[in-house]
Amino acid sequence: MATKSLAPEITERTTDRLSARERLLAAADELFYEEGVHIVGIDRVIERAGVAKATLYSAFGSKDELIRAYLQRRHERRQERMTRGLERYDEPRDRLLGVFDVLGELAAENGFRGCAFYNATAESAAGSAAQEVTDASRAWTRALFVDLARDAGAPDPKGLAAQLVVLYDGATAGSRLDRNVDVPAVARAAAEIIVDAALR
Repeated sequence: MATKSLAPEITERTTDRLSARERLLAAADELFYEEGVHIVGIDRVIERAGVAKATLYSAFGSKDELIRAYLQRRHERRQERMTRGLERYDEPRDRLLGVFDVLGELAAENGFRGCAFYNATAESAAGSAAQEVTDASRAWTRALFVDLARDAGAPDPKGLAAQLVVLYDGATAGSRLDRNVDVPAVARAAAEIIVDAALR
């Protein structure tokens, strides 16, 4: 059963409680993730947020910086979600495989549209704000897999992590493209074979 997205939703009740910057970020999060960072114009973001155009430029300076802030917030939330999700596993091997369980929960949420970072960089030029935040997010994901593989006792943590990142990426894209919430579980089953072979 699909669960509600963790992305903030702009409602009449919450609009008054949030600062203008927070309203802009919440509007950007909804619109950029649903439709794309370059398809959505600034006018639609400020209309959704209920602020003046000058407020956006005062808070962020440019649309590129708003995109940076949107992706940075997505990255921070993903880190928090993953860290919290992996706390339920006691064994290092289970934590390593648990990354795919957390992804499966995300893919089952209403409004899941795949990887926000992939989506944004597909629309953006090299060296853009989107690319910079995406590079940092990718580095964090790789480091997470390396650390978890090392904790599980893998003799080649970087090599195992590289294989698992490919599975993770494929599961993220496949869930979206096939509209199938079971893809991360399939990736987890494949990861289990790879992990067990690496730990022998």
